[in-house]
Amino acid sequence: MLQDVLRAVALVFLIEGIVPFVSPSRTRRLFARMAQLDERAVRVLGLTSMLGGVIALQLLRWFV
Repeated sequence: MLQDVLRAVALVFLIEGIVPFVSPSRTRRLFARMAQLDERAVRVLGLTSMLGGVIALQLLRWFV
C-alpha cells in the first residue's frame, strides 16, 4: 500500500514536470495568468482537477 502511494506521488512529480521542461516560457505565462485570478477561480480549478483525478481513478478501477 505504501509503495503504491509513493509510486503515485512519483508519477505526479513526473507528469507535473513535463510541461515546464518542454515549454518553460508557456509555463511562466500560465502561472502569471493564474496569479491574476481571484481565489474562488483558483479553488474551482483545483476542485475540478481533483474531481477529474477521482473520476479517472474510478474508471481505471472499473475497466482495467
